[in-house]
Amino acid sequence: MSDNVPTVTCERCGREWELSYELDELMAGNRAIEQFALDHERHTGHYPDGVSTWRAVCRRCPDGVERLSETAARRWARTHARHTRHDVTLHHAEGEETTLIEGGG
Repeated sequence: MSDNVPTVTCERCGREWELSYELDELMAGNRAIEQFALDHERHTGHYPDGVSTWRAVCRRCPDGVERLSETAARRWARTHARHTRHDVTLHHAEGEETTLIEGGG
């Protein structure tokens, strides 16, 4: 594996990948690890090692999302709360703190 190309490992898959495809073909730049993590989860059902997500979960309906960035999860939570008037909880996979986004319903 090249010293200049970032790598990602997944203990569950027992593999390690160079991110040259994400850098050269997808031109993901500094988002190469994020792009790989999203693709990996989409195709395997789990994230690679060292990747944890933000989760927004509706308290009233079965809707919710998992995002790599807090901003994206918070945006979804606010939008869902605004349009449905449902309360949504927001928390990081590795944290204890939960934030309530009130829907006003």
